[in-house]
Amino acid sequence: MSAFRTSADGLLRYATGGGLADRIAEHIGHHVSPAERRSWERSLPVLGQDLADAGLGQVEMLVEYQLPLTSKRIDVVLAGTHPRTGEDSYVVVELKQWSRAESYEDSDRLVLVEHAPGPRLHPGVQVADYCEYLADFLGVLAHARNPIAGAAYLHNAVDRDVSDLLLRRPTEQSRLFTKQRRGQFLDYLRSHLAATSGAAAADRFLTSSVRPSRHLLSYAAAELKERSHFTLLGEQRLAYELVLHAVERSRSADRKSVVVVSGGPGSGKSVIALSVLGELARQQRSVMHATGSRSFTQTLRRYAGKGSTRLKSLFGYFNSFMTAERNGLDVLICDEAHRIRETSVNRFTPKAKRERARPQIDELIAAARVPVFLLDEHQVVKPGELGNVEVISAYAKQLNLDVEVVSLHDQFRCGGSEAYEEWVLDLLGLDGGQPSVWTGDGRFDLRLAESPEEMETFLAARQAAGETARMSAGYCWPWSDPLPDESLVRDVRIGSWARPWNVKSDRSVGDAPGSAFWATDPDGFGQVGCVYTAQGFEYEWSGVILGPDLVARDGRLVTQRTESKDPAFRSRKSLDDAEADRLIRNTYKVLLTRGMRGTILYSTDAETRHWLRSLVRVRRGLETVYEG
Repeated sequence: MSAFRTSADGLLRYATGGGLADRIAEHIGHHVSPAERRSWERSLPVLGQDLADAGLGQVEMLVEYQLPLTSKRIDVVLAGTHPRTGEDSYVVVELKQWSRAESYEDSDRLVLVEHAPGPRLHPGVQVADYCEYLADFLGVLAHARNPIAGAAYLHNAVDRDVSDLLLRRPTEQSRLFTKQRRGQFLDYLRSHLAATSGAAAADRFLTSSVRPSRHLLSYAAAELKERSHFTLLGEQRLAYELVLHAVERSRSADRKSVVVVSGGPGSGKSVIALSVLGELARQQRSVMHATGSRSFTQTLRRYAGKGSTRLKSLFGYFNSFMTAERNGLDVLICDEAHRIRETSVNRFTPKAKRERARPQIDELIAAARVPVFLLDEHQVVKPGELGNVEVISAYAKQLNLDVEVVSLHDQFRCGGSEAYEEWVLDLLGLDGGQPSVWTGDGRFDLRLAESPEEMETFLAARQAAGETARMSAGYCWPWSDPLPDESLVRDVRIGSWARPWNVKSDRSVGDAPGSAFWATDPDGFGQVGCVYTAQGFEYEWSGVILGPDLVARDGRLVTQRTESKDPAFRSRKSLDDAEADRLIRNTYKVLLTRGMRGTILYSTDAETRHWLRSLVRVRRGLETVYEG
């Protein structure tokens, strides 16, 4: 695990020599801002000196410790020996340079800090969450008699300037000290750490197994059971039972196996995933859920893990398992597995990890005794995504692993209309079929709009009637950052009509929700969603704008890759025309299959609109009409 490691005495020597920030930055490996450097140089020597003054100079300091399976870092974890029991003892310390802070609107969990924008988390709550997470995931703490301790140290503040923060009742995992209480802080450190070397305890901490604890799994099982009332039907139930059977077989036969569940949008893959997660947690199996989609994972954390930091920690990302223990989990559920990438490396990956990078699929298969992949091959929409049944099965077989493949054919989205999903596949030429005329099947409502204004008016009426409705589009317009006045730029322009894309980041901008919540927050209406935001979600009415990257010519749809404004297309120089064509068509497959009751479709191209009118006809009463 990642941390800059030294004793308290060693840290003071680095600080005296002037090279402390350089050494930490070199170890972390990613870009370090001047503000981070200043923070280290101002706070860490204070803690190092306090440890030395307490006679704890040999205690090990794990600086900028990266929480396992996340990108979050803790300021310092102190490792040593407990003075009473002689067992390993660990203290999390969150260092704050704050001088003044007060509660935010009488909250005991949120605070306002002088010269800092917006509310922040109470540092006692922050450090308690870190302690809870470590206790939930580190094997070295699973049977410890003394749970990990935690303290926030406001070493620049006096009591009267942070008096609101001191009103929150502390625990051993959420103590708060000011510079005025330095003597109490030294006593607190001495009560948890002995004046002996902490090197061996640090070794055990840094090499600990990483897996959900029994306490966390019991909690998750109860929470998921209370919140999730899923009924699995047909092949969904088959997939669920196969996963559970594979888990049992892997234990009894000591044999690792892989399960691949393939199905179209709305076939219930994520319902299966959450059902398996809840059942395995109830059985005390170590299990986690992961996706390659920030929006999808954030939404699962918000809704499946609502109100529970502990439950949210079971939902991670594909790139969280670069250094995971081999077979450390019983089961890893890889949802939206079509988002699997070639490697987990990104621009923030330290150089040492880059050099040891493995294929992402290898990391995911290695992490659990039963890795489960749920995917839709027609939802690969980004260069470098490679999750499909063939690739995963072939890789597993190379490793001499058993592979179970389950195909989900039943449709639970798009009004349960298999006919509509087939019409979309034929329209886009994804399964070798030819475009056909849609005459309706009584299950799904397909309409055409002659203008974006007509589309938006129709969807607004549905939204006003209490139904969910969203507009999305192909990535054919630029995507600007918000303006200084916190308004969104209306980048999607068609004639005199213009609307903004959804928010880029997870932070709300004005009334517009963060990107992860565009599809589920009512205020997402009015922004145009892109494929990366819409993927994995559903709403009752879907408006889809076909941009100039997909147009009808000579009776069929053709792609025009030069019309795409997707940075992923431009950054990948090796992307050939055939792959670009497939990705553009898959993008519209995703967008056209988000609606549960209906889709209204508009093309920016006149010839394409004319062509679509010849394909979309619905019989109403005694008259055959265009759906416009």
